[in-house]
Amino acid sequence: MSYVKIITQVNVSDGIDFSKDIEQEKVISKAFSYSNEGADEIAFMDMTARKEDREPDVELMKKIAKKAEVPLVSYGGVKRLEDVKKMLYAGSELVYMKQAAKDDINFVKEMSDRFGSGKIGVAIDLNDSNIKEFAISCKQMGAGHLWFTGNASGNERIIKDIKQAVDIPVMVSTGSNDENVITELVKATDADAILYTGADVIDCMAVKRALKNAGVSVNTFESAVPFSEFKLNSDGLIPCIVQDYKTSEVLMMAYMNEESYNKTLETGRMTYFSRSRQKLWVKGEESGHFQFVKELIIDCDKDTILAKVSQIGVACHTGNPTCFFTPLASKEYSSTNPLTVFNEVYNTIVDRKKNPKEGSYTNYLFDKGIDKILKKVGEECTEIVIAAKNPDPEEIKYEISDFLYHCMVLMVERGVTWEDIMKELDNRH
Repeated sequence: MSYVKIITQVNVSDGIDFSKDIEQEKVISKAFSYSNEGADEIAFMDMTARKEDREPDVELMKKIAKKAEVPLVSYGGVKRLEDVKKMLYAGSELVYMKQAAKDDINFVKEMSDRFGSGKIGVAIDLNDSNIKEFAISCKQMGAGHLWFTGNASGNERIIKDIKQAVDIPVMVSTGSNDENVITELVKATDADAILYTGADVIDCMAVKRALKNAGVSVNTFESAVPFSEFKLNSDGLIPCIVQDYKTSEVLMMAYMNEESYNKTLETGRMTYFSRSRQKLWVKGEESGHFQFVKELIIDCDKDTILAKVSQIGVACHTGNPTCFFTPLASKEYSSTNPLTVFNEVYNTIVDRKKNPKEGSYTNYLFDKGIDKILKKVGEECTEIVIAAKNPDPEEIKYEISDFLYHCMVLMVERGVTWEDIMKELDNRH
């Protein structure tokens, strides 16, 4: 089912020097916040790249894509196929071009044939002449998306007319964070996406509520089971177990009533009912340690909710990451988890790079540099091949372990994480 997307641009001020770490952190932090707070996609639109005759800032795109928990779309500096490839490899799901398409419409076809129309969009200035004809040409050449830049106000009719003619997703920009203004814009243009370009904070969930109330389909939380079917305790409450959506660590347990459940769906922030205070409470409203909903699941008896969340800060009021930190009873058991082991070893290697330890083989490799690391990766690769000719699987186990260790040293040296690898494998799958 298609729905109107709310896309937030995270670099909205001209003249900012994004080579400075502090400015990059602001943008990355903004992307992370918006991805948690209801934005469907994050946009990094580098409006000055072509004017300044520089390449797209793919390194910053990588950092944004890694931190944001929703897709990244990007624009700026596209002149050749290599630029688009770098932006896509940096984590962009969709790349828009503008001047390159105006200079040579065949460039759109070249990009579409190479990467697929779904990953290629063209930005069209509403002040240009013959924009309908140009938009149709872009569609014919394989563009999968159109973005109308400039002031959409006063141009609603032409945008809607073009949308009907090309029948591909159309995005329009707005600097207003007023949900009523945005709703009217969507209704008037029939846009598939709204790009918010304002400097003020926008409440994405409030915008979605307004759109939904106006009959526009949006991506928001809808309960598959009505609250009336939940089995409540004698106080009219249902327990909710809260789990980190990435690590699966159990964070806490609290209670919900119908009002808090509906508020959670409405805002995307975990909202509970306090039995001691007899009122609703939003987790993090005082501490800032909000919990943003990723998924809500009901158990087989419909008497317990499992909430998978993105936890900001810590879950426990004691300052612990989770409320479950006091051991009661245990026995020896193996808790080995492949992903946990990979992350632990990787983090140890990161620590060695940051805090060198005398006599450390890992630090020896870092000191010798990339050529030495690559040499060892190649050697261990060969050792695996040799070991595989031996019928004893133990030897293969040892050689693969050596290879993976040296690969992780290479990953740390080049700034690649296991999360990057998992995302790439997941995309291929």
